[in-house]
Amino acid sequence: MPSLIRFIVTLAVLGGLVYGGMWALVLYVDPTPREMTVRIPARTINPDF
Repeated sequence: MPSLIRFIVTLAVLGGLVYGGMWALVLYVDPTPREMTVRIPARTINPDF
């Protein structure tokens, strides 16, 4: 039984670290928007071309 509790505590600590890392990314990382251009081939728009 103690090994089960140790396993659950280890999973909880790892989950807390992952949650804390995600929270830090949300709080400290600010994405910069930029313009994006996507080229579409002419045969996709006009199949008879």
